[in-house]
Amino acid sequence: MSGHSKFANIKHKKEKNDAARGKIFTIIGREIAVAVKEGGSDPNNNSRLRDVIAKAKSNNMPNDTIERGIKKAAGDANSVNYEFASYEGYGPNGTAIIVDALTDNKNRTAANVRSAFTKGNGNVGTPGCVSYMFDKKGQIVIDKEECDMDPDDLMMTALDAGAEDFSEEEDSYEVLTDPDAFSEVRQKLEEAGIAMASAEVTMIPQTWVELTDEDAIKSLQKILDLLEEDDDVQAVYHNWDE
Repeated sequence: MSGHSKFANIKHKKEKNDAARGKIFTIIGREIAVAVKEGGSDPNNNSRLRDVIAKAKSNNMPNDTIERGIKKAAGDANSVNYEFASYEGYGPNGTAIIVDALTDNKNRTAANVRSAFTKGNGNVGTPGCVSYMFDKKGQIVIDKEECDMDPDDLMMTALDAGAEDFSEEEDSYEVLTDPDAFSEVRQKLEEAGIAMASAEVTMIPQTWVELTDEDAIKSLQKILDLLEEDDDVQAVYHNWDE
């Protein structure tokens, strides 16, 4: 079946150094706080919280850190004032970039995002200017080294769970779902004992842009690095074929 190998492999090879892990824990901590505020602290009755916990575990977040985050959010729900914000824009050579943020100060976040684009010779556009070039999908990546199942059996398990698509890559399997079915599919795979390297709702490019000019590559990398360093930024999606 058709896949999105570049994206799957990029996700699978995410940096796991201390700085990156600290950033990921900050991101997940905010997602836990928002999920608890919206749906309560019991993951059995809060599918969004269940999904965030699964994301936390796939990123090696310790269980006691997860539990502390849930308890803190439950006891301090009124002080959780993070708002979701999304920005769209262009990097060098028309590369498309989407930035998702959770922030307690939209003015600060908007200024930081705009600055990152400007410093990398890009520009922030209007809402919807590039999102039409992406498909919103639930994406589950399974590390081949962590999965003993026969690929065909794994594919049938995923499709029976409600997945839309399954592909086999060099070092991983990728399962794609409708965003609304993601939580159910992820839970069924978890119940089947399938370990997931990553599991989240994401934006997948419909086409990829190749950059050959070194200055353009450096500029785009600068945008992505500055966004990565911003604690308000939860996720960055782009269509650069690295």
